[in-house]
Amino acid sequence: MKAVFSLLAGILFMSNMAFSQVKWSVDPAHTNARFEIKHLGIAFVDGEFTKLEGQAESKDSVNFDKGTVSFSIDVNSIDTRIEARDNHLKSDDFFSAEKFPKMTLINATLTKAGKGKFKLTGDLTIKDVTKKVTFDVVQNNGTIIDPWGKTRAGFTAKTTINRFDYNIKYADKTAAGIDAVAPEVAITVNVELVKN
Repeated sequence: MKAVFSLLAGILFMSNMAFSQVKWSVDPAHTNARFEIKHLGIAFVDGEFTKLEGQAESKDSVNFDKGTVSFSIDVNSIDTRIEARDNHLKSDDFFSAEKFPKMTLINATLTKAGKGKFKLTGDLTIKDVTKKVTFDVVQNNGTIIDPWGKTRAGFTAKTTINRFDYNIKYADKTAAGIDAVAPEVAITVNVELVKN
């Protein structure tokens, strides 16, 4: 009987552990999603999305291995510092922002890849296409308590995608046959999480 009670106690403990995930929210004031793409084969143009939100869960306040992440970006918030270019990027040549106003990353899981390093693999949806993507992630200086008593953690995630894979098919070329806008897009997301 004692063994049975011990087994039941163990199961109850594990069950409580399973439901005691720490929940985090993305702090949009200290988070940015940036991109960089080659222009005319000779230089790079960069920009960012200024409106985004997201959530994360971790085992505890310091252990993010096997943690989960979800993210949503307002495509209409794109900002490359040139209004005419922003409007072109929102058009059907690129993001079709009126029809597809959100870009999302869901079902994303962090896997430890070294001290303070992770791989983040999840489903990235741009326009009407969803593909699996993996980010290289660095946790910046662990977890801290801010001056107002809130627990925070910061991460930098990087990946490169091919825009043609997501039906972003603008394909003008120079007379020499060089892409006006390269297929490869480098993405960097700097995220600050606040414990709920």
